[in-house]
Amino acid sequence: MFESARLPQKMTKKTFKKMEPEIREALLSAQLPVVEKQSFSTLILVDGLDGAGKGEAVARLYGWMDARHLVCNAYGEPMDEARLRPPLWRYWRDLPAKGETAIVFGSWYQSILRDLIYKRIDEDAFEKALVRIRRFEEMLSNEDVLILKFWFYLPKKEQEKRLASISKKHAARHVLADWAALKHHKKASEAGEKIILETSKGYAPWFVIPSQDPEYRDVALAQTVARSMKLKLEDGEPRSVAAPPVVGGLTRETAVDTIDLTESLEKAEYVEQRERYQTILSELSDRKAMTKTGVVLVFQGNDAAGKGGAIRRVIRPLDPRIYKVHPISAPTDEEKARPYLWRFWRRLPRKGHFAIFDRSWYERVLVERVEGFAGHEDWLRAYNEINEFEQELTDFGFIVCKFWLAISEDEQLRRFKAREDTAYKQHKITDEDWRNRLKWDQYAIAAGDMVDRTSTHYAPWTLVSSENKRHARVKVLKTICERLDDRLEK
Repeated sequence: MFESARLPQKMTKKTFKKMEPEIREALLSAQLPVVEKQSFSTLILVDGLDGAGKGEAVARLYGWMDARHLVCNAYGEPMDEARLRPPLWRYWRDLPAKGETAIVFGSWYQSILRDLIYKRIDEDAFEKALVRIRRFEEMLSNEDVLILKFWFYLPKKEQEKRLASISKKHAARHVLADWAALKHHKKASEAGEKIILETSKGYAPWFVIPSQDPEYRDVALAQTVARSMKLKLEDGEPRSVAAPPVVGGLTRETAVDTIDLTESLEKAEYVEQRERYQTILSELSDRKAMTKTGVVLVFQGNDAAGKGGAIRRVIRPLDPRIYKVHPISAPTDEEKARPYLWRFWRRLPRKGHFAIFDRSWYERVLVERVEGFAGHEDWLRAYNEINEFEQELTDFGFIVCKFWLAISEDEQLRRFKAREDTAYKQHKITDEDWRNRLKWDQYAIAAGDMVDRTSTHYAPWTLVSSENKRHARVKVLKTICERLDDRLEK
C-alpha cells in the first residue's frame, strides 16, 4: 500500500519558492467560491505516525488559505464530556457549516488506532468500528461534505531521526502520542494499511503522502486539496471526485518507475533456471496439499512486455487438466450488462486448479481509466472493490499472484516494429496498441496508482523487469514457486 510513498520524493527549495504563489492562488481560487456558494463543507483529515510533519504541513496550509473560513479541530483521549457519549459525538459536534473547511487532527481513525495499539479493543471490534466509520462517512458525503483523508507516511529510519530531533525541543514534546511513536511503528503501519484498504472510497478517498521531504509533502497536500475542492464545486454531485495526489510541475516517481530495466539473464543461465523452476512447479502442482488451494495468476504490463511468453513458460510443466488461461479483452455486450467483476468471478478456478489471466480486473483502473470508459468515481472506488475481491479469494484459501511486466518506451517501439515485420506475429499488433502508446505517461501514472492502492500483504504485486525476456520469465516462475511452496508447507 505504501510502495511509492517509501520513495524519497524530492523538491528543491528553489522550486518550492517558485511554486508557492501558484499554490496559494490555486487554493484561494478553490476555497473562496465554496465560501460564496456555500454548496458544501470540507473535512480534511490529517493522519499518520508521529514525526511526519503533520503540524508543519497544516500550518503552511493555514498560511495559504483564507483562515477566516478554516478551523482546526484536534482530538486526543476523550475527556469526561466525550466519555459519557457515543464515540462519534465529538466529531458530529464540530462539523463545519457549508462553505467552511475543518482540518481534523486525531480523527475517528486515530481513536480506534490508539485503542488497538493499547489493546483496549480486539481485531473484531476494530473491524466493526471500520464498518461504522464507512457508514458515517458515506452519510456525510451524501449530505454535501467533501471528505479528504491524508496519511502522512514516513519510513521507520526517518521517523527515528525526526523523533530524536523533536524530543530535544521541550515545547514540542506534548504533541507526541506514545501509541504512534517509534516502538509501535510496525503495528501502527499495518493497522494504517488496513484502514486505508477498507475505507478508501470514491466519496471519501485516502491519499498517502510521502513525508520525507517537507516541501514535496506540503505541496502534495495543498494541490490535492485545491484540486478536490475545485472538482467538487464543478461537479455538483454529493460525492467526492478527488483523484490520487499528483504534484503538478514535478515528475512523481512511483514504485513502477523504479523497476531496474537493466536486469538480464544470459541464455545458458536462463535455460538452467527455467528448467529448474519448471520442475519445481510441476512437483508442487502434484502435491496432495494442492487440492486445498486454488491459484490465480494475474499478468498485467506494458503492451508487448511479454505477458504471453511468460504465461507459456508457466503452463508448460503443468497438467493441462488443471489450468485455464483467460485472455481478457474488451467486455462483450453480455458482460457490459452486468457488474464488471462478474466475468472474472465466472472464470475462477476450483481448488486444485490454476486460473491464469492475461490482463484482468485491473483494466478497470488502467485502460478504462485512461480511455474514459469508466467514470472518475467508478475507477476510483474500484481499488477498494478489487482489494475486497482478492481478500475474499485469499480468505477462501486461494493464492493470488500478480505480476506487472515493465519495459521501456524505446523497447516497446522496437517490439512493435518487429511484430509488424514478422508474419506470424502481426496479429499481435493493432491500431489500438499504437493509440495506447501515445498515452504512455498516462498509463504510467495509472499503473503506479494501481500498485500503490492494490498491493496488499495477502495479494502483493511482483514488479518484473521485462526488458530482457529471459530474466522476466525466470522471475515469474521463481515467484510462483516460492508462493506455492510457502502455502503448501503450512
